[in-house]
Amino acid sequence: MSNNGYLLGYDIGSSSIKASLIDSETGQLISSAVSPDTELKIFAPEPGWGEQDPEVWWEHVIKATAHIRSNTGNKLSDVKAIGISYQMHGLVLVDSNHKSLSPSIIWCDSRAVEIGNKAYHDIGPEYCLGHLLNSPGNFTASKLKWVQENNHDIYNEIFKIMLPGDYIAMKLTGEIFTTQSGLSEGIMWDFKGKKLSEIVLDYYKIGHELLPEALPSFSIQGTVTREVSEILGIKQNTPVAYRAGDQPNNAFSLNVINPGEIAATAGTSGVVYGVDDRPLYDNASRVNTFLHVNYTPEFPRYGVLLCVNGTGILNSWIRQFINTNKNTSLSYDEMNAIASNVSPGSDGLVILPYGNGAERTLENKNIHSSFHGIDFTRHSSYHIIRASQEGIAFALRYGLDIMKNIGVSVAKVRAGYANMFLSPVFTEIFATVSGVEVELYNTDGSQGAARGAGVGTGLYSDMT
Repeated sequence: MSNNGYLLGYDIGSSSIKASLIDSETGQLISSAVSPDTELKIFAPEPGWGEQDPEVWWEHVIKATAHIRSNTGNKLSDVKAIGISYQMHGLVLVDSNHKSLSPSIIWCDSRAVEIGNKAYHDIGPEYCLGHLLNSPGNFTASKLKWVQENNHDIYNEIFKIMLPGDYIAMKLTGEIFTTQSGLSEGIMWDFKGKKLSEIVLDYYKIGHELLPEALPSFSIQGTVTREVSEILGIKQNTPVAYRAGDQPNNAFSLNVINPGEIAATAGTSGVVYGVDDRPLYDNASRVNTFLHVNYTPEFPRYGVLLCVNGTGILNSWIRQFINTNKNTSLSYDEMNAIASNVSPGSDGLVILPYGNGAERTLENKNIHSSFHGIDFTRHSSYHIIRASQEGIAFALRYGLDIMKNIGVSVAKVRAGYANMFLSPVFTEIFATVSGVEVELYNTDGSQGAARGAGVGTGLYSDMT
């Protein structure tokens, strides 16, 4: 690599939008910003639904970029490439003018569960597991079918469907693409045929014209328009050179790119993500397999993903509940300190964290969160804080057992020093109940996306 400039990464989460600017030569973080200051709201017009307005993501991309610009002077004008990480499995619909037609149906929305279950039965388990490595489940293709069946007017106006990261890339460049990895996370990829799944599209009656062209995750995927250049302070024609779902990107940011390597994150949802060169799958689709960011037909790399929806969102709910009812303002750091002063086992209080939509590890059932064993004379809010962290760790342990049963070797896990892994108590609980060694690294999704842009634009010769 020979270049003096910067790389910019965005992480489009359901809780916030994060941006990071790194030095392209040293990899050093120059500046980062999160917007908004409080967590983004997930709207639930019906029980089990989860929606966000794509335009709100873009508004906070602008705000986060402006914050970096105010801290770094004119460094953004020397950005060489942009990378995007995004919340997986969401559905964004745009018309021919590139305007969103409705709120995005995001990853934790459960409305399409029965549509996916019926597709699994009708298409057949043999094809679904052999070719898709998953049930169609509650993923993007099934969500689109729900729109087709329940909102004909919007469906008839669709020009393109996309994932959240595709939408942000479109806002930056004016061009609409997706990635092969993205198609696999939507359950629209035939792993045996190494192409778009005609069976799924035909079954759901989804026209090919609705899907964007798929590009490699590391590639030039458009360039910044003049209008966006003026808004963000980034030079016109700066390439967008990388995009990936948040969990494959988290793995990449932790240098988890080879078979046997494992990554974890514990943000709004909790995820363990293992890389393998075999197309592994669980017969009940309780864990899910997608194309990893560095997949090629010659050197296949697959990401096996365990997800627990109710992770950081439970921690956030507990914080809001305690602060509202006690008229306090506990921070997450203070909550972590409180948890450390409660004995393991929380004196018999048990919290199940399943309160954020249908859970894949429970075969797409939504059993909701629940508290067990409350004793009014013994338990306080302190016990609730500790028990919530324990419940999340045990839910992840349950999923890890599924991963191990299908052949994923899990002994050492790399995680970013962020979100719930900022809690020494949670990290210790997770390591103890899972029987794994946890290595923490000072990185995050937006920094990983920035480095991915360096690979995609050719500034870096390899991924390490």
